[in-house]
Amino acid sequence: MIIIPAVDVKNGKCVRLFQGRMDSETIFSNDPAAMAKRWEEEGAEIIHVVDLDGAFEKSPQNLDAIKSIVKNIHVPVQLGGGIRNMDTIKLYIDIGIKRVIIGTEAINNPQLVKDACKKFPDQIVVGIDARDGLVAIEGWTQATQIKAVDLAKKFEDCGVVAINFTDIHRDGMQTGTNIEETRRLAEAVSIPVIASGGVSTIEDIKNLLPLEEAGVIGVITGRALYSGTLNLKEAIEVSKK
Repeated sequence: MIIIPAVDVKNGKCVRLFQGRMDSETIFSNDPAAMAKRWEEEGAEIIHVVDLDGAFEKSPQNLDAIKSIVKNIHVPVQLGGGIRNMDTIKLYIDIGIKRVIIGTEAINNPQLVKDACKKFPDQIVVGIDARDGLVAIEGWTQATQIKAVDLAKKFEDCGVVAINFTDIHRDGMQTGTNIEETRRLAEAVSIPVIASGGVSTIEDIKNLLPLEEAGVIGVITGRALYSGTLNLKEAIEVSKK
């Protein structure tokens, strides 16, 4: 299982939010690129970057910071937040982003996902963020009545490289990942799943490892790394056993 550190960017700074609320940020660094470099040096194989302002403004808002991250590290970067059209996808891939995450538009415009998979093979990830099993969009501000599993099934066999699945209730709360919902999603589709939301300690990583057999290939963690309750090197070591 791959341990994926998160670098969330807001106003050019590295922050973490509680349950996605923009008014509940904690600033961890004024230099997101330096944070990404730190995680790379500690063994990260890929970095998860989110343009938080982009998610709310529906277009790239932290391009300079994102370019700096890509320029300063050698491991791949996957990026989400505000990706609503093919031009934005191309923009990010052109500056060196390895994987682009489509979230809201997977609901509003599923054809974009399918077209992007054809144009950029093995570079498109679908981001599914859910509360109580139901998908939320527009930076988690709008609830839908669409089940996470049903949305994931729409993208079988179109070339999506992975699904990032986030339990919103647990994001930034360090209360442990939602094992059952993550397993349910992974078992429902053949697309590899990356878990997100709630990681607090090394025990949460250990609890996720049995889900590898169901198709969970990685886990994204942010606040636990920044607050020091999880050590990245230890988590990577445990995940390789």
